[in-house]
Order: sequence, then structure tokens, then C-alpha cells
Amino acid sequence: MTDSKPAAGASARPSRGGKRERLASAAARVFHQQGVERTTLSDIATAADVPLGNVYYYFKTKDQLVGAAIGSHLDGLRAATGELDRLPAPADRLKALIGGWIDQRETAARFGCPFGTLATELDKREDGLDRAAAEVMRALITWVEGQFEQMGRGADAHDLAIAFVAAYQGMAVLTNVLRDPEVMSVQGRRLADWVDTLA
Repeated sequence: MTDSKPAAGASARPSRGGKRERLASAAARVFHQQGVERTTLSDIATAADVPLGNVYYYFKTKDQLVGAAIGSHLDGLRAATGELDRLPAPADRLKALIGGWIDQRETAARFGCPFGTLATELDKREDGLDRAAAEVMRALITWVEGQFEQMGRGADAHDLAIAFVAAYQGMAVLTNVLRDPEVMSVQGRRLADWVDTLA
């Protein structure tokens, strides 16, 4: 969902966890790079370093792998926000999240937001995966809202969280469409400055 370094799917190599987890993580990465429709089960097996026949043991259909990729994004988001929660101040947590997005600007320029692109693709379907994807975005909004609440912005924390996540998604789209990593750098710094005005 995010481009921050702790998020799942950012690494170029498969993790060495169990095969199911490796397949889910690989699916998230390959779907980000190629899109769901262009990706084959063989592509995911190769990226996960798992024999193709083993894929069917864990996932009978590509849609099941899409669901697992959504779960991998949610796990990555939770891991990233868990790391950020170690920082003492909520404004610092938000700015560190932005810094992670800026660090991944080259990836955003090539492929867009790891989760936003998947959510947009799934929105064109009506099979329940679109609603599952929305839950990941809601989890990010909820975490950001919590940071604004801790900054004393209880009355408008939700609206600020929506504005924050929307700003990121907008800069990710423009970075990708324009193939210009500097869009993420400049707009990310502006978003961090905006957070400072609210602290």
C-alpha cells in the first residue's frame, strides 16, 4: 500500500519464509510491476522461487493469489506502521512515512504506488476483491487519523487523514504518469511541511 521501506513487496528478492507467504509476497510484487491481468501463475512461481506445481497446492486460482497479495500488503502496512510507532512523536511518524515514500520514488516512477495501482485495477471488478482492497486503504487512513488525534486534532483528524493519504496517492500517480521521481521528492517535502504546520 505504501512505498515505505518496511512495507511488503518493496524488496527485489523473495523472503525466505514459508512457501505460501513467499507466493503472496511475490504476487504483490509482480502484480505491482505487471498488473493482475498480465501476470501468470508461472510469473509468480518464478518470483517466489517456488516450483509452479506447488502454487496450485496453496492457491487454486489467480483470484486466490490476488486475495493473498492484498493480505501481504496489509501485513506490510502493519509492519511499517509498527516500526513507525516506535518514534516518539506522531508528527515524526507521519514525516518518516513520507520519507519512506520519497525513498521509493524510483519505483513509483516506474510502477506507481504498490497498493494504489492494485486497488485501482481491482475496482473495475465486482467480485469482492475490490472491497478487500478497500480495507487496506482504510487501515492506512485509520493509522494516519490516529496520528493526527495524538497531535490534538481530534475534531478534524479524519478529514486530515483523508487529505494526507489523498496527497500521497496523487503524487504517486503523477510520479508514475510523468515518469519523474522528483515529483515525489518535491510533493513529499511539501506534505511534510504541511504536517509541521499542524503539529
